[in-house]
Amino acid sequence: MMRRPEISRRKTDHIKICATKDAESERTNGLEDILLVHRSAPEIDMRDVSTSCSLMGHQLSFPFVIEAITGGTTNAKRINQRLAAAAENLQVAMGVGSQRIALENSALEQSFRIVRETAPDAFLIANIGAPQLAMGYGIKEARKAVEMISANALAIHMNAVQEAVQPEGEVVAKGVVDKIAEIVRQVDVPVIVKETGAGISAEEAKRFKAVGVSGIDVAGVGGTDWAKVESYRNSVGKNPGTRIFYGWGISTAASLVEVTQSTDLTTISSGGIRSGLQIAKSMALGASAAGLAKPLLLPALTSLQAVERTIQTVHQELKMTMFLTGCKNISDLRKTPLVIVGNTYHWLTQRGFDTERYARRN
Repeated sequence: MMRRPEISRRKTDHIKICATKDAESERTNGLEDILLVHRSAPEIDMRDVSTSCSLMGHQLSFPFVIEAITGGTTNAKRINQRLAAAAENLQVAMGVGSQRIALENSALEQSFRIVRETAPDAFLIANIGAPQLAMGYGIKEARKAVEMISANALAIHMNAVQEAVQPEGEVVAKGVVDKIAEIVRQVDVPVIVKETGAGISAEEAKRFKAVGVSGIDVAGVGGTDWAKVESYRNSVGKNPGTRIFYGWGISTAASLVEVTQSTDLTTISSGGIRSGLQIAKSMALGASAAGLAKPLLLPALTSLQAVERTIQTVHQELKMTMFLTGCKNISDLRKTPLVIVGNTYHWLTQRGFDTERYARRN
């Protein structure tokens, strides 16, 4: 196991790099290839548009998740408190960053516990890592992570790319799916498998469904590129192979189709989501909600008001998109016609997915 000071230093590095450097993927998330069909006569008034929805039985004002960002440091506590307050005030969901550091040092738990203290009614998602499962974590740690924030769900994050390019990375994955199955059987909350920027394929989604997970967060290519982040951290050249893995993985749009056409799991669209329009496209492709992380980091370093303004802007963009497509509610949005073009079309057709079904909707 990595020493705790090294984990804390790495978390601090990640926040600083993501806030100050160009850590965005050089590939897009593919949602520019998803074209919603405009309605020139939508026959609704925008004031009548309802964005409310349910995520795993919890009511949200709109299908929005504050994605996992951080935890375990003094700065992280302040960030998490502001994000949690926004989640509570605006009735959206929130996931926390990896809780490993607090599971190994109880003195650091408060940077996570502050989330539930600040947001007593919000839908909160706890977080542990797949590499730690491969190295010995099990039901004890999973339950502790859930208890720490009185979570409504538990995310198990998959970050093979990030681990592979880190000099100190833990490149272990053997037995992870069996460990996930064990946790699913023994925790009292739904389990979500979450990627961290490389997407999830249909084949993997089916494996996760087979062991009983309740949801998948696709976290595809197109947002923060963790190979890029690690290259900033290790610019002295400790791992010269880092750069060749920039953009590795499946785009968010392609991964979303792969997962939703191959399973009936609750699916969260994340990975480069930057607007309400992209949330609308995600919902039209079958997502249950969509998540943002990077766009909320700088606001969270500034103030609660800055976080809330960012989320409210995205919410308004979603409402506008629904008006322009004649969708009065989220159920309508999930049935609205769309066309898939470009690289996403080519990927999906070569992989054998039905890209025409969306255009055939009435």
